[in-house]
Amino acid sequence: MNMTLFPDVVVNGETIPSAAVAAEAQNHTAPKDKPGIAWRKAAQALTIRALLLQEAQARGLDPDPEELAPGRVETEDEALIRALLDEAVNIAPVTDDAVHCEWAKNPERYRSAPLWDVSHILCACDPRDDEERTAAEARAAALLARLHGDAKDFAAAARESDCGSKASAGHLGQLGPNDTVPEFEAALRTLPEGGMTPAPVLSRHGWHIIRLNAIAPGQVLPYDTVRPKIAQALEKAAWARASREFVETLAKSAQITGASLAPI
Repeated sequence: MNMTLFPDVVVNGETIPSAAVAAEAQNHTAPKDKPGIAWRKAAQALTIRALLLQEAQARGLDPDPEELAPGRVETEDEALIRALLDEAVNIAPVTDDAVHCEWAKNPERYRSAPLWDVSHILCACDPRDDEERTAAEARAAALLARLHGDAKDFAAAARESDCGSKASAGHLGQLGPNDTVPEFEAALRTLPEGGMTPAPVLSRHGWHIIRLNAIAPGQVLPYDTVRPKIAQALEKAAWARASREFVETLAKSAQITGASLAPI
C-alpha cells in the first residue's frame, strides 16, 4: 500500500502517523483490489481509540489493568478505555417483557444443537504442500467416482481411507457443532440426510469425502431455558448501541482530519 496516497490522521491536534494506520490496516479485511477500504477502517478504529483515550485523560481516569486470560493482561490504554466506558455508558436493565417479546418473535430460533451421524473417507496430505495436495485430491476424486451414494459402496471404499475410522467403514459416530474442523462442518451442514459431498472437501488434514447418514434436528428449547441467553444478548446489543452513541457524541465536538466515522 502506498502510504503517500493517504494522509496522517489528526484528532483534536493529536497526529496519528500514516505508518500507524498502515500497521493497523493489517487487522482489517477488504477486497484485494480495494486496499483503501482496509485503510479507512484502520483510520476509523484509531480515531475512535484516540477520542476515547483523550476523554479518559480529560476525566482524570487512572488505568488499572486487569488480567484477561492467563498470561494476557490489559495494556494501560485498554484499561483506560474500559474504565471510561464503564463510567460513561449506562443502559437500562433488560426487562422480562423485553426478553419475552424477543423470544415470542420466533421461538423456533432457540433449539438444542443438532446431531449428525457421519461417515467419511480421508485422503491425507499437508495442504501447504502443492504436490502432495494435488496428488491427494486426485486420489479422492478417483474414490468419489466409484461411489453411487449408498452406504454399502461407501463402506467398501472407506477401507482405503487414511483415517482410523476405516476399521468401522468410515463411521465417525454422532457429531455436533464444533466437533470437527470448520471446513468439514461447513460441508456437512449443506448435506441432506443420506447425502454425500459432490466433490472432495479440503481441511487441514487432507481431502474428505463426507456422507451424512442421518440427522437428529435440535429440539425447541423451553422459554425458561433460553431466557438468560436472550437477556444477555439484549443487554450486549443495548451496550453496543450506547457505546456507539457515546463515540458519536465525542466525534461531534472533535476536530478530525484524515478519517471519517461514517459507516464503511
